[in-house]
Amino acid sequence: MKTVTSADGTSIGYERHGEGPSLILLHGGSGTRQHWDALRPHLTDDFTLSIPDRRGRGESGDGDKYDLSREVADLRALVEAVDGPTTVFGHSFGGLVALAAASEISLDRLVLYEPALLVGDHRGDDLASRMESRLNAGQRQDAMRLFLEEAGGIPDVEQLPWWPEEAGLSLAETVVRENYEVEAYELPAEPDIDVPTLLLTGEYGPAHLRDAVFELDERLSDSRVVEFDGVGHVATQSEPELVADAVRRFAYGD
Repeated sequence: MKTVTSADGTSIGYERHGEGPSLILLHGGSGTRQHWDALRPHLTDDFTLSIPDRRGRGESGDGDKYDLSREVADLRALVEAVDGPTTVFGHSFGGLVALAAASEISLDRLVLYEPALLVGDHRGDDLASRMESRLNAGQRQDAMRLFLEEAGGIPDVEQLPWWPEEAGLSLAETVVRENYEVEAYELPAEPDIDVPTLLLTGEYGPAHLRDAVFELDERLSDSRVVEFDGVGHVATQSEPELVADAVRRFAYGD
């Protein structure tokens, strides 16, 4: 396990695997670096992977205050620690972090799988406060169920074999604070991002995230969309070969 120190002194733990051009993987809200375990073996022959636990979970520390800019600073510290041009692949909230950082940090390329953006009629959502109310009432499981079903597009979490044991219930407070940042973030009309960007979405991904992908594609100057048939928000886990192939083609200019 390696570490970098962010601007506020927080230690960010990360794994490094593989050999090749640098690729940083940023997980989403309810996960840790283990989110990438299924995808990682399909990328290590082509990339040097840096896979952090985002702050507030796993092997990373946390600060006494939180906002999106601190996550951007964490990513900056990681980019500065790797060798050569770097591509960042962000999933869900990790995608929002990567997007927010892309105008401030020198990147080679950007890959975003259904970044946690609210556009159009989806703005004004109050998921964070509804989750917080359940947490305050001692209903931790209900709070995470709300998140996974509404933000993750899962029709009924009780039908999943890993619910609730592997649902990241201990991360509920972290998920709430991140969702407040999602609700506060407003996508600029002309994002100051000029790096080539690959936007990924699943056919059955959450409607609000799919809408954000296509809206983002319209606003970016150099982007393309790849839509995966028959999958939802976590093809990174359910169809890792498919995702890895799209990332390789994009990174190597095919």
